[in-house]
Amino acid sequence: MSGNFDVDSAGVREARARRAAKRVGLLARKSRQGVGTIDNLGGFRLIDPDGNFIVAGERFDLDPDEIIELCQERE
Repeated sequence: MSGNFDVDSAGVREARARRAAKRVGLLARKSRQGVGTIDNLGGFRLIDPDGNFIVAGERFDLDPDEIIELCQERE
């Protein structure tokens, strides 16, 4: 294997967070606009797609590991 293969890369962690959210019926949405503002810290938020409301991470302030942890608590 090449030295560029990083099992715990950011993209892998983000994908794990999205899958964890999906398993419990939520969406993990990552911020793409306005990063660095007071209301957008560049991370994730958890959304309930049925009611379209924010469950956690109102300021896009969750990292992938926090998403996974919160979702495991809901299982």
